[in-house]
Amino acid sequence: MTLAPVSPPSADVSTAPSPASLSPLDRVGRALAELRRGAPVAVVGPSDAVLAAAAEGADARVMARLAVLGEGTGAPDLVMTTRRAAVLNLGAPGPGAVRLRLPEGLTEDRLRRLADPTEADPVPVPSGSTVEPVAAESGAGAAVVLAKLARLLPAVVAVPCPVPALEAMAWARAREIVAVAAEEVVAHHETAARALRSVGEARVPLAGAEETRVIAFRPDDGGIEHLAIVIGRPNPGDLVLTRLHSECFTGDILGSLRCDCGEQLRGAIDIISREGAGVLLYLAQEGRGIGLVNKLRAYTLQDGGLDTVDANEQLGFDDDERLYSPAAEMLRHLGFTRVRLLTNNPRKVSALARHRIQVVERVPHSFPANAHNVGYLRAKARRSGHLF
Repeated sequence: MTLAPVSPPSADVSTAPSPASLSPLDRVGRALAELRRGAPVAVVGPSDAVLAAAAEGADARVMARLAVLGEGTGAPDLVMTTRRAAVLNLGAPGPGAVRLRLPEGLTEDRLRRLADPTEADPVPVPSGSTVEPVAAESGAGAAVVLAKLARLLPAVVAVPCPVPALEAMAWARAREIVAVAAEEVVAHHETAARALRSVGEARVPLAGAEETRVIAFRPDDGGIEHLAIVIGRPNPGDLVLTRLHSECFTGDILGSLRCDCGEQLRGAIDIISREGAGVLLYLAQEGRGIGLVNKLRAYTLQDGGLDTVDANEQLGFDDDERLYSPAAEMLRHLGFTRVRLLTNNPRKVSALARHRIQVVERVPHSFPANAHNVGYLRAKARRSGHLF
């Protein structure tokens, strides 16, 4: 009897880690990486599964691949937030997303003009198109949430997975397609917040606050760090003066005059130092949670006459996408559950309360406007409820 030669193990899907052996954070992280590089991912809901690619950057080749992977389920549709759909006069804003199906299908140009308001004027939606609401917990809805988590435009092109939802994970694995459960995507922010751990600490003397430590917090999946800037020696038993500051590359680093972020950051350090002790949490939530690239897109829209709220909504985002569960977890790690909060934003007060951090006092924190940010500050007060 002649034995067949034994082939060496290949680095294919058969030797890859089983999805069951990965944590939810790992699975979402892999899906984010795939989406950002333009690859399709499978997003599996309780009763549906879709193959989705980011609308941002999708071209004819990507849409053709999706159609092939769909195995006859149809041409790719555009799934977008209800905010973006409302801008296109396709329905009222609200939670969740919608699926837009065009009778002649999506072209690369039509997709770009529907998904990105900075590219060109929106293309008229042809008659015969259908718009269907999809829940955030569905595969299609969670795919849009995934695009948000990736800091991409909140829209995807998607086709139904050609097998039932219960079989979709195995189907995707057999084809080396990264798959993730919709519920893990929707819960990702809270899951990542609960997984935050202190991973590094150092003494960092600052101008005007020489007794300062910076503590880095990172989730278990190795994701983006949030920083705690601890000034002086605050006592966990006291009402610690606290500032929640979302990172702003343009304002904090470049000194942009379009916002007041740089002044708020440096002003908070000065105020806390003069108080004697306190904590400034520097949160990785650029552009009110939409990311730096999308913030630059919003600036382009603002230059065309929109205010900061309308610009975010034109892109398909809510006016403020920030979440404060990471801040609450960091405060608990540091031993603080009762704070005096340095802010003009009542949403921060209520958000911390929802996460079991008591805000005993709101301490106002504002600075004079300049010729470049006066409209921005007015919009924050009038549209977002900031108190000045």
